[in-house]
Amino acid sequence: MKIALFSDVHANLPALKAVLADIDSKNPDAIYCQGDLVGYAPYPNEVINLIRERKIPTIAGNYDEGIGLFSDECGCAYKTQPDKDAGAISIAFTNEIVKDEERLFLKNLPRHFALDFEFNHEKFKLLMVHGSPRKINEYLFEDREEKSLIRIMEESHADIMTFGHTHKPYHRKISYEKDGQTLYKHAINIGSIGKPKDGDSRACYVMLTIDPETSMLKSDSIQVEFIRVPYDVESVATAIEATKLPNEYADMLRKAY
Repeated sequence: MKIALFSDVHANLPALKAVLADIDSKNPDAIYCQGDLVGYAPYPNEVINLIRERKIPTIAGNYDEGIGLFSDECGCAYKTQPDKDAGAISIAFTNEIVKDEERLFLKNLPRHFALDFEFNHEKFKLLMVHGSPRKINEYLFEDREEKSLIRIMEESHADIMTFGHTHKPYHRKISYEKDGQTLYKHAINIGSIGKPKDGDSRACYVMLTIDPETSMLKSDSIQVEFIRVPYDVESVATAIEATKLPNEYADMLRKAY
């Protein structure tokens, strides 16, 4: 089974269109969006409506939650005062332009998706979240301690966990002992479509392949492909600069930081 996973579109319609075209060319069995449809760019309504038109199952991101509740907070944990000031402009701008029906869609989004698999009498669970299973805006960076990731995944009964929020893709295979056997858990950050922060301005999504040979007893039995898709970054950056949004967000898109 091929599953296309993406996250953190952040109102970047051209990036979303490019990714969906690429996904369609690969004909996966399922497509899921892991949140943050809005914020930082000028096309929140268009992004929401394309997701709805395509009927793509979507969970809420922290920014979706903030806009859905008409809040002036997005749960973004900005570290500096200039970042907080820019963030306040962004959420105010997004609240101003998001329409009522689109806001209601965001408000109604679920928080998690889970798929249960069983092959060769072995059961395992794929859990899709935005930040983490316990908090919508928790950052799970690649340098997170193994014991912390294991604990988070065990508490939510996840064997494979996919998430976004940090905008930095990675796949960690974590071994642990249970009942005298070595098992593996997979923590997969699927990156960002609309606002990458890993120095690569191309949109990022993941193609996850699970098949009857998949087993948590084998470290390499799932296939995780990080796919980068080029799109017209400059057109979105220029569109940002034509709005009330801080010009810094245009520069972030160009340089992917």
